[in-house]
Amino acid sequence: MDMRKLVGRNARRIREKAGLTQEQLAEISGFSQQYISGLEKGKRNPTIVTLYELAQALRVSHIDLVRPDRP
Repeated sequence: MDMRKLVGRNARRIREKAGLTQEQLAEISGFSQQYISGLEKGKRNPTIVTLYELAQALRVSHIDLVRPDRP
């Protein structure tokens, strides 16, 4: 399982469910829009601190960002 892609899929799903654009999430989280884009594409390798801060911005648990896809 590629954790980068899993985190990216989860981040995008949660962001879209919240009705946020990448730009809006960038503003809320303090990360750049380019970073958010790379993360959602599975091209970034976020640290535990980054996962926590992103989860805080999305108002979810950091666990939600690493939770495996449901079959």
